Parts: sequence; structure tokens; C-alpha cells
Amino acid sequence: MLEHTKKPPIELKFIGPPTNKDKAIAALKSLGFVNVSESVPWRDLFPEYSDEDSPGVCLAGSRVKEGLTQKQLSELTGIPQSHISEMENGKRPIGKKRAKILAKALKVGYKVFL
Repeated sequence: MLEHTKKPPIELKFIGPPTNKDKAIAALKSLGFVNVSESVPWRDLFPEYSDEDSPGVCLAGSRVKEGLTQKQLSELTGIPQSHISEMENGKRPIGKKRAKILAKALKVGYKVFL
């Protein structure tokens, strides 16, 4: 049987006494929920990266996360190391076909590279 790899997020909203808010949050955290009400969009924290930079930055980050050099990723995927460098630096588009090859090697969803 196939195992689900992504769980859909559940958004909860409560109406109740404000004095019990912290107790409710603590109880939900103990069940595995995360309070994201104070989270900040990544674009606000990293204004130096534009949407055009995003695929290359995701590729470089995914590669580093897996502990791979560009050369090692090249050997895994059959994509020349120089092309990987150009994709990471935004000088070469990744494209859907290569995104799928890279995603499989880096264990991420291919859409992060598009």
C-alpha cells in the first residue's frame, strides 16, 4: 500500500474567552499542531531573492540539504555539472523534464524548481 507523503494542512479558528487562548495553544501543541499565526513570509526575510531567483536557490538549497556537490548531483542525474551551476545561478532555465530528474535525486517535489 502506498504511504501518503504529504498531509493536507488543517486550519483551525476558535471563538472563546481570550483568557484561555494560551491554554488552547499549549493543548494543541501537545497534539502535534503548530502555531503559525506569527510566521513571516520568506520573501519578507530575504528581499534580495526575486521570483526569478527562486528555482536556482531551491536547487542549490536542496542539493546542500542532501549533502551533495554539484559534481555528485551531476553523476546522479546525468545533467552536466556546468548546467547545474548555471541553473543554480539563474543563467539556465530548469524546465519540467529536468526538474523531475533533479527532484527525484534530491527527494523533493519537482514543482519547487519551476
